[in-house]
Amino acid sequence: MPHSSRQRLASLSLGDRSAVIQMAWEDRTAFETIQARLGISEPEVIRLMRAELTPRSFKMWRTRIRGRVTKHRALRNPDIKFDDHAVADHRRANC
Repeated sequence: MPHSSRQRLASLSLGDRSAVIQMAWEDRTAFETIQARLGISEPEVIRLMRAELTPRSFKMWRTRIRGRVTKHRALRNPDIKFDDHAVADHRRANC
């Protein structure tokens, strides 16, 4: 298993890269879910998005994500019972 962040990102398959990008764009999929599914931390997701998206798309994504409480489970209202694992499962790439 690769140890550095750079090695971990480089070892992702095309399908896994696609899955990370899809989950990162999805408002209700928390960064914690991405980490649980693929072992990619929030800073690594940001690094991957910067590398894979056009500069304009990356800027739009970062603007959209900043301050969005649904991207972090700890910031969500405890009354909201939403299982983002189910979203992540059905959006998983087939590659």
